[in-house]
Amino acid sequence: MAVKILVKGVSISYDGIEALNNVTIEFMEGKVTSVVGPNGAGKTTLLRCICNILKPKIGTVLLDGSEVSKLSLKEIARKIGYVPQIHSSHVPLTVFEVVLLGRRPYVNWSLSERDLKIAWSSLEKVGAKHLANRFFDELSGGERQKVLIARALAQEPEVLLLDEPTSNLDLKHQLEILGLIKNLAEKHNLTVVMAMHDLNLASRFSDYIVMLKNGRIFATGTPSQVLTAENIREVYGVEVKVLDTPHLFILPLRMLP
Repeated sequence: MAVKILVKGVSISYDGIEALNNVTIEFMEGKVTSVVGPNGAGKTTLLRCICNILKPKIGTVLLDGSEVSKLSLKEIARKIGYVPQIHSSHVPLTVFEVVLLGRRPYVNWSLSERDLKIAWSSLEKVGAKHLANRFFDELSGGERQKVLIARALAQEPEVLLLDEPTSNLDLKHQLEILGLIKNLAEKHNLTVVMAMHDLNLASRFSDYIVMLKNGRIFATGTPSQVLTAENIREVYGVEVKVLDTPHLFILPLRMLP
């Protein structure tokens, strides 16, 4: 098992507020890692640093040993697929056209037969070929999330970054989307990093957990190592009971004063 991404001593600030402070963490090939923590802990900032949307003030991000900041936008897009949070916006495109946008890092003048085949294959991987001719605006939240993942897969990435992939989805679609992501990581050896709020879902579908507090790494390890009652109390200020069922189940009890 190889290290795919190394975040090394990264610090970044917004308007004088430190969003990440001396963060060093490895993300492994073919594994799903969930980044958890309260609002404002730095989850989204970390994802955006990995794909070079944000430039660290201090530190560096390495992808296969190469500094991401020294790669071209096209090179980054060929290696890293980024699925941001879904926001309601008017997208007057069909589903197939949205997925074809994932081929932009490879297209010079016109789409090739290979580009079309990869777009179809990406839709097939997420079980959404039947949506190809629908307009993106007409889809449900779960369907839109599948299409955005398919667009990222059309980039043929080695790394898949997802910011709150289950936000605004019902329980069925939460399980469906996370099961799909887990399967993609295992079947296609993708390195997957997800920013997650739901600790129960993160524990069930992740190989590793990174817990952030105030822009710093508080704990890393397997779900059972990180998602303890003590850690959750310290980071979230909530008293919980952690049940050791086939999957960890975190039961909130009360807020701490």
